[in-house]
Amino acid sequence: MSPQTWPKRGIRPATGLDVICTKIAVDFQSMTAVTALEVIAANLELLREATRTDAAFHIPLDAESGLFNEIQVARGMLSTGNPEQLRGQSLESLPWLQSRLAPLRVSELRDTAKPRGDQTDDAAVWNQLGLGSVLIIGYFIEGRAAGLLGIAGAQPREKWEVQIHLLMKLVGSSIATGLERIEIQHQLRDLEERNELALYSANDGLWDFDTINNRVYLSPRWKAMLGYDEADVGQAPDWRTLVHSDDMSRVQAAIRDHVAGKTPIFESLHRMRHATGEWRWVISRAKAKVDDKGRLLRLVGVELDITERKLYEEALFREKESAQITLQSIGDGVITTDAKGVIDYVNPVAEALTGWRLEDSQGRAIEEIFRAFHEETCEPLENPLAVAIRRTRSIKSVRPMLLIRRDGNEIYVESTASPIRDGSGAVSGGVLVFHDVSEARELNRRLSYHASHDVLTGLVNRREFENRMERALKSAKARETSYALCVLDLDQFKIVNDTCGHSAGDALLGQVGALLKSKVRWRDTLARLGGDEFGILLESCSLDEAMRTAEALREAVRNFKFTWEERTFRLGASIGVVPISADNADVASVLSAADSACQAAKEAGRNRVHSFEENDIDLMRRRREMQWAARINNALEEGRFELFRQTILPLQTTEVGAHYELLLRMRDEAGKIVAPDQFMTAAERYGITPSIDRWVIENAFRWLVSEADEREKLTMCSINLSGQSLGDDKFLPYVIDQFHRSGLDATKICFEITETAAIASFSQANRFIQALKELGCKFALDDFGTGLSSFGYLKHFPVDYLKIDGSFVKEILHDPIDREMVRSINEIGHLTGKQTIAEFAENQEIINMLQSLGVDYAQGYGVSQPQRVLKAANSA
Repeated sequence: MSPQTWPKRGIRPATGLDVICTKIAVDFQSMTAVTALEVIAANLELLREATRTDAAFHIPLDAESGLFNEIQVARGMLSTGNPEQLRGQSLESLPWLQSRLAPLRVSELRDTAKPRGDQTDDAAVWNQLGLGSVLIIGYFIEGRAAGLLGIAGAQPREKWEVQIHLLMKLVGSSIATGLERIEIQHQLRDLEERNELALYSANDGLWDFDTINNRVYLSPRWKAMLGYDEADVGQAPDWRTLVHSDDMSRVQAAIRDHVAGKTPIFESLHRMRHATGEWRWVISRAKAKVDDKGRLLRLVGVELDITERKLYEEALFREKESAQITLQSIGDGVITTDAKGVIDYVNPVAEALTGWRLEDSQGRAIEEIFRAFHEETCEPLENPLAVAIRRTRSIKSVRPMLLIRRDGNEIYVESTASPIRDGSGAVSGGVLVFHDVSEARELNRRLSYHASHDVLTGLVNRREFENRMERALKSAKARETSYALCVLDLDQFKIVNDTCGHSAGDALLGQVGALLKSKVRWRDTLARLGGDEFGILLESCSLDEAMRTAEALREAVRNFKFTWEERTFRLGASIGVVPISADNADVASVLSAADSACQAAKEAGRNRVHSFEENDIDLMRRRREMQWAARINNALEEGRFELFRQTILPLQTTEVGAHYELLLRMRDEAGKIVAPDQFMTAAERYGITPSIDRWVIENAFRWLVSEADEREKLTMCSINLSGQSLGDDKFLPYVIDQFHRSGLDATKICFEITETAAIASFSQANRFIQALKELGCKFALDDFGTGLSSFGYLKHFPVDYLKIDGSFVKEILHDPIDREMVRSINEIGHLTGKQTIAEFAENQEIINMLQSLGVDYAQGYGVSQPQRVLKAANSA
């Protein structure tokens, strides 16, 4: 179709297609960023008229998002097509067009309602936009697809003429050229602006030495850095004359090496003269341009003033030197490490103490250099610095530790280990400070020895003997092992002392002490109690074994001959033997009984052994318990009982609220706290425990009612009950009445009954438990595992908790049998639907072990100390 056949329009006369193409091309190529939208809009209208189509459109492709943006459309008067609706879509929405997109490539859709198979998706899009036929060319800017230029008709077309194809290629190339030129201009302006801003904002001073024209350019920042006025361009001195004379040869050598190609860049740290005459430290970097013969054409560089940094570095160096001198001068050993415990530094004292030189120890783990062991057991200890870094706090040794030097020798040291933190507070390393205490420890050992030993015989003195007796008594009460006490009195000592003098008596006591020591075991304790009286504490010893030992001692003394100034004496020994058991009240009573037995041996004829008969001990115990019974009743009347609570810690889950057990304590007549194990046996023997239980329930409920805060945050409160209370017909109604009076939530109260008491009165215990469970109470079986019938009765007891006896728990870390007992009790408890509570959780290591075994709760001093909640009436 020729231009002469086009219908005339009112806007302009028909013109040749080539003239129209030329005008559009010129307009597109000469448009600016300001006129671009207007020029494109006007030429789209001209393009639509020239091609006699219903619409011409320009669809830019956003470079960052890849979406169609700012679509421009020129429509005919009757056109209904809406190419604008493509805005916000990506090129992927037109897959056929995307696959064909290439520079100067025209794509046509003749009938969007009946497209070819590969055009189906694209045709559907154009058809929805109200267009029946489309002719499109994509244009590229700097190698990337930048947009689409197209014409469209509302109706299908049989074909798009070749002249129109050529027109679209010319127009597409022109708009690409114009837009690319605009973008390049924009980039150039942006680059010029960036360079201008950089010159004024960068901290580096720029200089440019043009050797061909012998010109030097100095940036404003360079002049400001060295104190020159920006306007004084011609007055700025030559860069080469500013370098300090001491640095010049080094700087020139570095420049020559760089120009010769030996280094990729010139870099130097040197001094330059400021306009004021002072010297400033700078870092200078430069890059050279040379010709093919290696001659320098241009040298461009930057310089940064680092004078302040240099001053800080010098001050830091001086401080470091001072610190190094200090570390080398102090009398303590100092080792520093990184956060992983790898050694950085060892001062000379530490070198001398450990036997490791600095160069040998650097890079090694602290555990290799500082090998510490327990001073008595010689068990390996965790390195204190590793502990301090892990716990992020300082660790000071509470007692000396044994340090094994590199050469194998041993010294005793005390240490303080602390983490080192960086500016953000994170641990970046650690420091271990330690000093030799071997001499001080030996002096303390000697002082301690003299404080606990008899000077004359070298045996343990009375004070130390009583301390060991105290420990033995506690062990006996815990039923850990058996002990026996022997008190030995020499029968003829007074004769030797009176006839030969005190020197002879002293010599006799020394020889007898050595004789007796040779006859007892290493784990037994032999002491001089005073005068000619000796005490022997026998460990792991029954009464029969103690009697045999006493007989051996008596016989040894009997066969001993003491010679003094050609006079010979024979001696005898009267020995009293007393077993130490849980029934003994205190050390004084045991010693008193042993003295009485020794006195009985003397009264029976001397040179013999006498022991307290069992009925003698029973009589003493009953007398003591009768005294306790009266004291307990007086304490109840005078209000000298107190309540403490001890936290029960959940190990497997998190509980909201307080969970604790109430513990009973009594104050004696002097106001001193008396533990339950000292009076509960007497209370049970004389039937006082129900009265005590009533006092506990009444006062515990009263305290919970009066303390609203405690009541609100309470999850579970455990109260101990005795076996006698379970068998008391009036006790159950009393407990129910107390619940009704107080209004307490019964679901928050747990009663603990001992396994032994529950089994002893099985039917009463069952009835008692069932009755209170109807109110909502919980029950715990206390001291579980100590009874003979524990597992057989367990499935019949409707209790909620099993409290694993502390005798299994306290040695759980060291005794595999105890550990397996705890594991078994915990598993059986869980199988029977009960939760487990482990007593005697004395430290964090035990708590961690219990948690790993699956035990539900832990109780003990490792969790919390008992805290008083209810004072005695007469306490301060």
